[in-house]
Amino acid sequence: MPSPEQFEEANRLVREAYELLGFATPMPVGRVQWVPHEMVQANDYNPNSVAHQEMQLLYTSIKADGYTQPVVVIWDPEIGKYVVIDGFHRYTALAKYGDLNESTGGYLPVVILEKDLAERMASTVRHNRARGKHSVQGMGNLVFGMLKEGRTPEEVCKELGLEAEELARLTHITGYSKLFGDIRFSTPVLTTAQVKAKAKYKREHPEETVPNDF
Repeated sequence: MPSPEQFEEANRLVREAYELLGFATPMPVGRVQWVPHEMVQANDYNPNSVAHQEMQLLYTSIKADGYTQPVVVIWDPEIGKYVVIDGFHRYTALAKYGDLNESTGGYLPVVILEKDLAERMASTVRHNRARGKHSVQGMGNLVFGMLKEGRTPEEVCKELGLEAEELARLTHITGYSKLFGDIRFSTPVLTTAQVKAKAKYKREHPEETVPNDF
């Protein structure tokens, strides 16, 4: 098993190799680093969830194929640890299953993003939604957190890929709309019936502009 010094040397070489590519836009996947598992902790806003059976399947996958995807993290100087943005279950597997931990010497492959709290939350949601996995309550909590951090409703919609109607539903379902009763959208919030009516009108009149009074 590699020593801590060997892990650090490998990390350094990876960083040097990445610099040779000279990307104008950061590509974190080119800088995979191995860090001690105990230096990484979960975030408290991830809306994703996984069933026991899926967790078992993840274990089997890592056991058979090794880690094929790094965990996405940020460095939090206040706690002196990396915080998970995406890959919570890959992170958890290393702690839960001793044989996986032993296979990597207790080190976890990560890519590191530089984000503030609201940006971290948005990154987590983008990763989850791209896979089609998130919970309504978790999304509501995360939206609330972003609003609390000072993001406007329009910014939340843009950063999370939400429609105005989705954001309105989330704040209503979770009860947070009472705390943010002054929310205003530059795009009107439509009811489901209005959305369907607009879609029907567009199908039947493809050359015309949908009236605003739907």
